[in-house]
Amino acid sequence: MGAFHAYDIRGVYNKDFDRHTVYKAGFFLPELLKTDKVLVGRDVRVSSPEIREYLVKGITDAGADVADMGLATTPMIYFATARYGFRASVQITASHNPKEYNGMKVSATDALPVGFDNGLDVLEQWVMTRECVPAAKKGKVEYIDLRKEYVGFLMQYKEDYSNLTVGMDLSNGMAALIIKDILGDGPRYIFDWMDGTFPNHEANPLVPENVADLQKLVLKEKCDIGVIYDGDADRVMFTDENSRFISPDLIIALMGHYWIEKRGMKGKVLQDIRSSKAVGEYLEPMGAQMCTWKVGRAYAARKLREIDGIYGGELAGHYYFKEFFYSDSGIMASLIVLDIAADLKRKGIPISRAIAAIERYENSGEINFKLERKQEAMDAVRDYFMQKAEPSAYMDFDGYRVEFPDWWFNIRPSNTEPYLRFIAEARTRQLLEEKVAEAREIIARFS
Repeated sequence: MGAFHAYDIRGVYNKDFDRHTVYKAGFFLPELLKTDKVLVGRDVRVSSPEIREYLVKGITDAGADVADMGLATTPMIYFATARYGFRASVQITASHNPKEYNGMKVSATDALPVGFDNGLDVLEQWVMTRECVPAAKKGKVEYIDLRKEYVGFLMQYKEDYSNLTVGMDLSNGMAALIIKDILGDGPRYIFDWMDGTFPNHEANPLVPENVADLQKLVLKEKCDIGVIYDGDADRVMFTDENSRFISPDLIIALMGHYWIEKRGMKGKVLQDIRSSKAVGEYLEPMGAQMCTWKVGRAYAARKLREIDGIYGGELAGHYYFKEFFYSDSGIMASLIVLDIAADLKRKGIPISRAIAAIERYENSGEINFKLERKQEAMDAVRDYFMQKAEPSAYMDFDGYRVEFPDWWFNIRPSNTEPYLRFIAEARTRQLLEEKVAEAREIIARFS
């Protein structure tokens, strides 16, 4: 079994982990995070009730209490963790993964993520090596409902979108729990009921085929913008009015119109190591100071707090906000983007034209290579290109990002899947294709 990863505990349920793993993780979690009370929520997956049962049993057998929120989006758990001072919380979810997957996202005080390098490694060791001796006095379970309070928090960011026609795909995921409490019947919804079997498409908007239904809806209904959430509603992605998918890193740049221009919050903005150079080039003249960091919430949420950044984002569609406890919320992000889109439309600017003003480079998108010798392949690609030309910038904290005057690349191992990931960007399509072909040829030697 191998369910303990860089960001969370996740895998195929009853293959990579089972109820015994869940029970022991629950049992040792209070000790790990030095607390006597754990907040628990879950998504709508078929296996989530069983995982919840054994997680709660483990926590209470250890003598700690449980505050059970029941069905929740992942950002609802972050909100409750930080707002009410929980020192430990667990959201039962596999986010965007297929229906047979499940997992647990663990947070500590202030909703700070607990990843493999700051707690999950110890938890895995304890689960594998220690025995559980139930406490003399079991913990209690109380049920709490903070849905209305969370919706009230999000309503602060809802503006007048009455001039917009919005297409919205809820992916049969957790966004369906609360989105209509915020937006009512305004958007043209599809797959707007919760179903943990995900009968229409997998809840992963990064896979093009999963966005196809939204794109058809946008064209059919003549929408100004398309919005699609992942399974636990911590991520969101968009299409323009022509149904073209918008690269999520470009949305970081677009959000500058809200946070920096509208709200006047000049300061640091976080992007991940895969982000387009266009993001910084667009935001810096507005007054942003760009900070580049590792991929994944386990790193991004902590980094945004460390630098006291205004907001940040990732190529995977996570957007983090200082005003949301430095955590990510797909619904909050979508409200901000809809506000920008509504303002743009009042000026006669469609979302496609706004994105075109940001997008200055040809981009390969992430290309995945399944291979074992990841580090050797990474080193070979880096060395090859750095021997050919002097780089203008070099980063080595999440794989390698090597920048040259007219192109750049990032090559990194996936933290959750058996892949080596490569992404490149260049000033021209011809140069991009040339560099991607060279990289493919080098990586092929290691497969």
